[in-house]
Amino acid sequence: MERVSVESLIPRIERAASELGGGALAFDGDGTLWDGDIGEDFFFELVRHGDVRPQARAQLAAEAQAHGLESGGAGVELASRLFEAYRGGLYPERATCEMIAWLCAGWSHGEVARFAEAVVVTHRLAERLHPETHRIARHARSLGLRTLIVSASPLPVVDAAAKIAGFSETVAAAPRFDGEHMLAAVDRPIPYDEGKVSRLRERIGTLPLLAAFGDNTFDVPMLGAAHLAVAVRPKPRLLARVADVPGLLLLSADDPRRIA
Repeated sequence: MERVSVESLIPRIERAASELGGGALAFDGDGTLWDGDIGEDFFFELVRHGDVRPQARAQLAAEAQAHGLESGGAGVELASRLFEAYRGGLYPERATCEMIAWLCAGWSHGEVARFAEAVVVTHRLAERLHPETHRIARHARSLGLRTLIVSASPLPVVDAAAKIAGFSETVAAAPRFDGEHMLAAVDRPIPYDEGKVSRLRERIGTLPLLAAFGDNTFDVPMLGAAHLAVAVRPKPRLLARVADVPGLLLLSADDPRRIA
């Protein structure tokens, strides 16, 4: 895996844009654009808040029962039980991402948006940004290229994070709504693993995917679909799959104080 700096990667992106006539750059969010997981930040704040409504509780109980877990208890208890089962390998990661996305079932659009905006402030997202990926994204936008966040975290909190991170386009796990109020369901497939590519393509159509940036194993399909595949502070699960992404580049981390 070749290590590259921001300064050496930007000319490659420029060449690809010139050769392909423009295009888009796709960035995973958690671990790629910022430290930590804003989906989990959202989940734990909601559990602390305690407002898991009957619509969500019914689906939580159904999920628990379907995976051989105790299905009794209040909504917060069920959500915590499913998350612990995920940590223990008993509840699938994809299903966990979906559960977190619809956990505010019964809430209005406005309630969810305000809560999500408070989460990214409370958890100091602005202090967790990875300078190297943001420098690349800003340069790409200066060239007229599209930059998108493609994340399996819930759309409301990804949208809130995007405002802080300077992105205007997001592809994330979208809860379904019945008019004004959230349902205990998501639009499938969510942007997880192969769903990242299908959901991204719905947004950008046939526009060339010049570069994709990710840090974990479920970014592999998106990385493989790009002209330039770039690992950002990769997790062991991604490093174990380097052979699945020919030509994968490793982006050198910037000094955390360097955002400009």
